[in-house]
Amino acid sequence: MVFEAARAIKIPILGMGGIVTPEDAVEFLLAGATAIQVGTASYADPLAVERLAKGLDFLVPQSRVEKVSSLTGALEIPRN
Repeated sequence: MVFEAARAIKIPILGMGGIVTPEDAVEFLLAGATAIQVGTASYADPLAVERLAKGLDFLVPQSRVEKVSSLTGALEIPRN
């Protein structure tokens, strides 16, 4: 839904729902989320947000991406 919403409107989009790993966060950002929200994962792990932030700090340089915000909307799906 984030992908569809990001292409339909031009306002910031908050990605939420099931974000547990840094890879989950990256998927939401690539789909067009301007920011993400971590909710339920924080109940199981009070340090979830810190863990996700550190994971993004590790993933972003490995992916040759200059900054996390450059991931927003970077997913391109070819149209038939």
